[in-house]
Amino acid sequence: MTDASAISHGGGAHPGALAIWIQAIRAFSLSAAAIPVLLGAAIAARDGFFSPGRMALALLGAMAIQAGTNLINDYYDHQSGADSNNSLGPSMVIQRGLLTPDAVWRGGIVAFAIGAAAGLVLVYLCGWPILAIGIPSVAAGYFYTARPVSLAYLALGELTVFIFMGPAIVVGAYYVMTLHFAWDAVCASIPLGFLVAGILHANNIRDIESDRVHGKRTLATMLGRTGANYELLALDVLAYAATLIAVVAGAIPWFALITLLTVARATSQIKIVMRETAAKKLNLALMRSVQLHMEFGLLMIVAFLAAAIVRR
Repeated sequence: MTDASAISHGGGAHPGALAIWIQAIRAFSLSAAAIPVLLGAAIAARDGFFSPGRMALALLGAMAIQAGTNLINDYYDHQSGADSNNSLGPSMVIQRGLLTPDAVWRGGIVAFAIGAAAGLVLVYLCGWPILAIGIPSVAAGYFYTARPVSLAYLALGELTVFIFMGPAIVVGAYYVMTLHFAWDAVCASIPLGFLVAGILHANNIRDIESDRVHGKRTLATMLGRTGANYELLALDVLAYAATLIAVVAGAIPWFALITLLTVARATSQIKIVMRETAAKKLNLALMRSVQLHMEFGLLMIVAFLAAAIVRR
């Protein structure tokens, strides 16, 4: 989610078309889709299955759907007034006049089409369960902010993100590799789900005042700033607790304890939201959330790959 604030309304070189679209899809945030796919593939490798071609298709599909979600989100947030020239969102290509709203909407549809095409190839290769995961994922991505559903405006954002960018992607990627489901993939996906929900919640904490003004109902606006801060803390704690429980239960390898190395990053994130109230300063907490999810996810991947090596 790189901050676009470096591009001003006024002077300075106008970015090229490629740079604008990279900014529009929030390219650096696509790790939130890539990490769960790679984790599902790593779990499958630990279980003796791996297909680089299928993994590449899963990566393309998941990242394209997230890019489409980002673009459609920007379009509808602009339409509703939730994003304005004074917002601190990560894209802001519409507000800065870099792309028209219609261009952003069309870009979102193209991204969804790419994701759907990759998914259909996987359906052909792997069977109907991929379709059962893919259709709700695309629908959730589009209707995250699109009317008439607008999940993000009904305080359902965190739950939607938890499901579709946690268990749905990890378990789906695992199935693509193995052609069956397994509890170890489900258990490993839950901590990642909590942390990706934390990214969204950190974003909503930053935007709490703006969202209230524009009638965007999020858990942060419902709970108030103090309650929202403690919810972010709870999401982090639940991620580590779920990991420890899964390790103790033998559902994931003990190597997964390496994820505890990210506690310092989580602590830094929580200190920021507990201390700051200015939106610009809370941007740093959002960046910490993205970093925490990426670092935790990469360490979980390493844990399963280490377990695969040990088994050999």
